[in-house]
Amino acid sequence: MEKFYVNAKDNCTLISTSSSKIDFLLNYSKSLRIIECDGEDLEQNLN
Repeated sequence: MEKFYVNAKDNCTLISTSSSKIDFLLNYSKSLRIIECDGEDLEQNLN
């Protein structure tokens, strides 16, 4: 695991966001429902 972090360190970039984007993502994740059917994961948006 230590090597993973050392190798991935150079591939990371710092990003910025706004509170409106965070609110949108939180609300979207609350509305997303994952259903498993016959070994397949299906996504359903409840909006």
